Amino acid sequence: MHGALEDQASATVKDFHLLMGTLGVGLGVAILLLVRRDHLYIRHGVFWMAVAIVSVVLGVWPNLVDRIGQVTGVAYPPALLFLLAIMMLIIRAVIADIAFTRLRREVRILNQKIALMEPEAGIRKTDTASALEQDRKADVES
Repeated sequence: MHGALEDQASATVKDFHLLMGTLGVGLGVAILLLVRRDHLYIRHGVFWMAVAIVSVVLGVWPNLVDRIGQVTGVAYPPALLFLLAIMMLIIRAVIADIAFTRLRREVRILNQKIALMEPEAGIRKTDTASALEQDRKADVES
């Protein structure tokens, strides 16, 4: 009876590793398609491709996490994996906030330049607002 439980547990672990590898390959294919269709910047795609590659590697060599845990002295190696994942996501969030702040600053500067140019060009604010509304409607229709 004891051997049957070990075989079942071993099969479950193998299924999990197969699933992990398959998800990594699927994520990699999805990222390549998003980059190819220009829905994702290449710079961001590189990060997600690295995540996909790590998923495939951990699916193929599941004992790698245990070995890294032994080398680093971590008592429970899966906790190291979660720690690294959380740290990467925090770094990713900070990088996204920096990019968002930069874009907001650039938009504010452009708005200020447009506001300074309007009186010189004889453009009224209502003309600018209606032009922006027409551009928005054209974007929605296309």
